[in-house]
Amino acid sequence: MTARTPRPGPPAGSRRAPSPARAEASEERAVFSDRGLPYALLAPQLLVTLIFFYWPAAQAVRQSFLIEDAFGLSSDFVWFENYRALFSDPSYYHALGTTLVFSAAVASLSLSLALLLAVMADAEIRGAAGYRTFLIWPYAVAPAIAGVLWIFMLDPSLGLIAHGLEGLGIDWNPRLNGLQALTQVVLASAWKQISYNFLFFLAGLRAIPRSVIEAAAMDGARAWRRFWTITLPLLSPTTFFLVAVNIVYAFFETFGTIDTMTGGGPAGATETLVFKVYSDGRMGGDLGGSAAQSVILMLFVIGLTAIQFRFVERRVAY
Repeated sequence: MTARTPRPGPPAGSRRAPSPARAEASEERAVFSDRGLPYALLAPQLLVTLIFFYWPAAQAVRQSFLIEDAFGLSSDFVWFENYRALFSDPSYYHALGTTLVFSAAVASLSLSLALLLAVMADAEIRGAAGYRTFLIWPYAVAPAIAGVLWIFMLDPSLGLIAHGLEGLGIDWNPRLNGLQALTQVVLASAWKQISYNFLFFLAGLRAIPRSVIEAAAMDGARAWRRFWTITLPLLSPTTFFLVAVNIVYAFFETFGTIDTMTGGGPAGATETLVFKVYSDGRMGGDLGGSAAQSVILMLFVIGLTAIQFRFVERRVAY
């Protein structure tokens, strides 16, 4: 029976040479000679966030507990009186219902049309690059300008589309008909957001491996079945992100379109929560009530986004 000779180890006091992976990771790691440099680089962004988000939010919360005159010269601390008055106002619930319908219509219309255009632009056709460029342009249009453009198309006295509807026997007058006014605002707001959604859907389609689509085609799956069983599930992360972004857009960023096209009318048919904050605070002079509305709107959107990430994200296949 022979004794096993031990393997020679590293000399005493020496360290084992790092593996190539660890050496590469250590080379890619950023090292700052000055400890204050990372904080100095983050300071501008943190300062912008504090000044333009947290400070106005804190001011709104503080102002929601006050009753102020129209000039802001005097104020009284009233605790939750503004909130109690708000929840006892029927017009606030009407604006809430209008906002929910408006947001669902804008998000669903803009997402579905953007996905359709992205699928068509992703096909190998002549002039596809030009089509993609033209589809991106509406994103550069301001919301107020988008409202003006759609007024020229849907106005009962000037609009080309309005004249076409009258020729078909449809009595189109959004100045008096609340449903028609809401419809034209939804169309303008959705058109404004289609380009943004189109960019992300097109990028998501380009990231899908062509081999997967080709394998399904070789197995006999038709184009419609390939879209529902392969393309759409692989686009679920992009779709989930865009749903959250479009809801926030419909809640906050459509104020310019509504103000330009209808001014919240007729009879409050297009008055959403964000427009009611403006109308009650700016035109009604109720600064405390307007601040309470903005706080509730902020909490509502935060809660809605949290619910989406808590329950809807489970069905997302990354």
